[in-house]
Amino acid sequence: MLWLTACAMAGSDFTPPCPPVVDYTASDQARAAHEIMALPESAVVVGMLGDYAVLRDQARACR
Repeated sequence: MLWLTACAMAGSDFTPPCPPVVDYTASDQARAAHEIMALPESAVVVGMLGDYAVLRDQARACR
């Protein structure tokens, strides 16, 4: 059993680094919203952008 504890990492308080969150200007956000509104609701990228929004929220919470 002693050998197994010797392999343990030094401390268990390791926290992985948070991914960066890119800040977009209000102008960029407005342009993106306009472009998204022009897409059909069935466009795959609309669902992908929803996933991206969740990831951004998680990255912000990680800070």
